[in-house]
Amino acid sequence: MHEEILSVGVDIGTSTTQLVFSRLIIENQATSFTAPRINIVEKIVEYRSDIYMTPLKSPTEIDAEKIKRIVKDEYAKAGHQPKDISTGAVIITGETARKENANEVLSALSDMAGDFVVATAGPDLESVLAARGAGTDIYSKERRTVVANLDVGGGTTNIGVYEKGKLVGVCCLDIGGRLIKVENGIITYVFHKISDLAQKNGIKINVGDKADTAVLSHICELMADQLAQAIGCKQMDGSHLSLYTNDGKPLPQGIDIKAITYSGGVADYVYGQSDGNVFRYGDIGVILGEAIRKNKDLAKKELLRAVETIRATVVGAGTHTTEISGSTISYDRKKLPLKNVPIIRVSEEEEKSLETFEKSIRTQLALYKQDGKIEQVAIAFTGTGRTGFNEIQALAEAVIRGAQEVINSPFPLLLVIENDIAKALGQAILVKLENRKDVVCIDGIAAVGGDYIDVGEPIGAGSVLPVVVKTLIFNSL
Repeated sequence: MHEEILSVGVDIGTSTTQLVFSRLIIENQATSFTAPRINIVEKIVEYRSDIYMTPLKSPTEIDAEKIKRIVKDEYAKAGHQPKDISTGAVIITGETARKENANEVLSALSDMAGDFVVATAGPDLESVLAARGAGTDIYSKERRTVVANLDVGGGTTNIGVYEKGKLVGVCCLDIGGRLIKVENGIITYVFHKISDLAQKNGIKINVGDKADTAVLSHICELMADQLAQAIGCKQMDGSHLSLYTNDGKPLPQGIDIKAITYSGGVADYVYGQSDGNVFRYGDIGVILGEAIRKNKDLAKKELLRAVETIRATVVGAGTHTTEISGSTISYDRKKLPLKNVPIIRVSEEEEKSLETFEKSIRTQLALYKQDGKIEQVAIAFTGTGRTGFNEIQALAEAVIRGAQEVINSPFPLLLVIENDIAKALGQAILVKLENRKDVVCIDGIAAVGGDYIDVGEPIGAGSVLPVVVKTLIFNSL
């Protein structure tokens, strides 16, 4: 079995907006003597849009109509229509995610970009997409080492760290090239966290000041120094924790980063020098790139060239948001697709006992009620250690007891499992419920509580389902 699906990625960033169209190649890699094993075996970027400055109506509002026009025009240039698209993501990133109408813009674009293209945002997901778009995961796997990607954009720096191909940490800092803006030699905007950082180091900077290159270079050196602290190149100072986006957390302790890739709009000025026009984009992006390149602590790590720089996030959105669940799944085709379903997650600790397992489900379901009625939810867990017939039967009974409110609702029972037990578990539940309930049970998918999931219509002769797990959490000021 060989099948191609078309995916789109739309990235609305602090500085730029762009699209990519990609083809995902799906194949059954199992032998004739084993169960089907459907995987995405190749991802080909077939069209890259022009790069546009993100249009704004005001400092606090995105120009939604201009964004729509950009997307529509680029679809036409690529020779595609929304109905051609099987999967993908519209993401809004960096400081743009703080705009007042960010959520509304995403919702509108999601509808016009394609039925199964999802609207998604959030610094953690952006860190992953940028790192994978930059090729950091592949570098770490091939070199059998730990590699960090620093995606330095206009409003934020998203950091994703991979060890031997496995994600081991993400974080995001409010450090970027458009956090200080310059027009006609005058400073027109300073993000409050950068103003605080400068002031703590004896530098005064205000809107209306002359754009002094020496002063701005000093501030960018401080910003680069904070990035060095974030990846463990030097000890954290008193300012560091305040710079994490949305009061986020640093990388987990104990990660020994050996090499760095850089992506984002600032990355080109980390890898190469400018031609001297440091304010060409009306901000400090060029100066920040130079400061990062010259930082002695960051230079202690091996520098690897990213596969993509300014396009890393959008390539990640177009090629790395979709996962495949198949061969051991159970579903009712009439209930698909399912979109924007909130995920509740049973922890591994709670899974160890079936009593705590069902109690966790009941407790979390209480959070998803409106007017006393349950909403559509997805219940996620690992399914570890429950592969035998008796274990599956006991687990099915625990799911039924814990999810009784869902079973009594008009919504299908949606289970998202990491281990390959979905078909057996789904069938066991159907038998116990005497086929009185629609059940969609998928596996091979890791999901986190608080995120959302989309499950698409079957592909691959009905043997697999495309799945996107995403977050809709926006940054706050």
